[in-house]
Amino acid sequence: MNQMPIRWKITILSYAVVIFSLLIGGMVVIANIQEQEEKELRIRSMNTARTVAELSDVKKGILQPQGWKTVNKVAEEIRIINETDYIVIMNMERIRYSHPVRELIGQPSAGEDEKPAFAEHIYFSKAEGDVGTFIRAFIPIKDESLNQIGVVVVGNKIPSITEIITDLTDEISIIVLLTLIFGLIGSLMLANHIKKQMFQLEPHEIKRMLEERTATFHSINEGVIAIDNQENITIFNEKAKKIFNVTGDVAGKKIRSVLKDTRLPEIVERSRAVYNEQIIVSGKVILSTRIPIRKDSELIGAVAIFQDRTEVTKLAEELTGVKSFVEALRVQNHEHMNKLHTIAGLIQLGKADKALKLTFDASGEQENLSNFLSDKIRNDAIAGLLLSKVRRGKELGITVVIDPNSNLEEFPNRLDHHDFVLLLGNLIENAFGAFEHSEREDRKIDISIEQTDEICAVLVEDNGSGIEESILPKLYEKGFTANKSGGTGYGLYLVKQITEKGGGVIEVSTGRDERTSFTITFPMEAEGEAYGG
Repeated sequence: MNQMPIRWKITILSYAVVIFSLLIGGMVVIANIQEQEEKELRIRSMNTARTVAELSDVKKGILQPQGWKTVNKVAEEIRIINETDYIVIMNMERIRYSHPVRELIGQPSAGEDEKPAFAEHIYFSKAEGDVGTFIRAFIPIKDESLNQIGVVVVGNKIPSITEIITDLTDEISIIVLLTLIFGLIGSLMLANHIKKQMFQLEPHEIKRMLEERTATFHSINEGVIAIDNQENITIFNEKAKKIFNVTGDVAGKKIRSVLKDTRLPEIVERSRAVYNEQIIVSGKVILSTRIPIRKDSELIGAVAIFQDRTEVTKLAEELTGVKSFVEALRVQNHEHMNKLHTIAGLIQLGKADKALKLTFDASGEQENLSNFLSDKIRNDAIAGLLLSKVRRGKELGITVVIDPNSNLEEFPNRLDHHDFVLLLGNLIENAFGAFEHSEREDRKIDISIEQTDEICAVLVEDNGSGIEESILPKLYEKGFTANKSGGTGYGLYLVKQITEKGGGVIEVSTGRDERTSFTITFPMEAEGEAYGG
């Protein structure tokens, strides 16, 4: 049986269900027929008994000593006409004047269920006999003065189930034959349909595929969540549970009951994929790709594949900090080489005093900037970034000014130094790009970082070419760039993502050929889980 193809298993099982249903249905129908027959026999028996009790020959005969000779003949004729099994007539002494057994005619009856009938009661009884169960109707016989002079008992045998089946042999045979034929055809069609729905696979093959798929989903190092078009969870792998601190089996539950701020149902509603988007779900900052699932052009659900950005940040931690310092050192080295060449030239020209003054000036400027950043900016990665941007501005002929009132003691909740490196770096690079098409001579970028117990505000302002009002709605779109011909279009998009991550607000003040300022304000304490810095 275990080696039998699933198609034949389904056929046999469904065919057995048809046969079983046929048997149950047949038993119910036959029981109903038997019940109906019993009702009809009650009516027939009572009508026959009333007829006999009203016959004048019967009334006269039971008053005569040997009146059964006449009464039995009349009763037999009535029995045959009304198709009754037997008729028993008795006088008040319970002497039988008619009976199906001739030897008992003229003999007294000792039956207990006859007693109420001799007290003028009309009723039915059901009695078991040697040949089956009988319905009996009892009617008192009364004379012209309404005095009771006897009793009529009419009995009819209730047909047994076997007898009913025998009587309906032809009908039952036709019904059974048609049911079996159409049941077999239906079973085969059902089996083929189920087999098709199972992609022509056997149960053990489906089991193996399910086990392999489940093991694959749970073993990959990315979170995977899938839902159907009713927002019921179909897949929630172990990595996803670990990221969102979910325990137990959540398959079949509504996704919003497990993750209240999930963005996955949006994909079902919009039927549009989103790739590599950084979002916050349940206090976790994740990099997510969400794709609608379709079958034969019909949307049946959505799947999300994502990573906890904490891991990505850790992998990039060294690179982010080192890159800022490398750039600062490169710019500083370039600047110092130029100054050394100048000092060497002054010495060769015999102007030692000017060479010495230039040396002290350069050393003092460098020391002042370094001391300021060390005192006010308590993170080496941010300090290195700002130092590199100041030096790069000198290379480009742009004055980068850091507000002397700036300070940064700690990062806002949910943000770390990597986020601030990306935020400041992109804003300042965007400001550099504002001078590509500007002919101004006094090119300047102002940077300010102010922090209190409640907020942290970042300002980057330039006097470049400004931003046209018409492109402001598209400013934060991924891939959109307005200033630089070689821009990627990811700078302000990342700034927007980091701002949302920290629960901050961006304010832009700009216009064509006007100063442009980006002000971002973060709350120091944000709702939800802290994202350490």
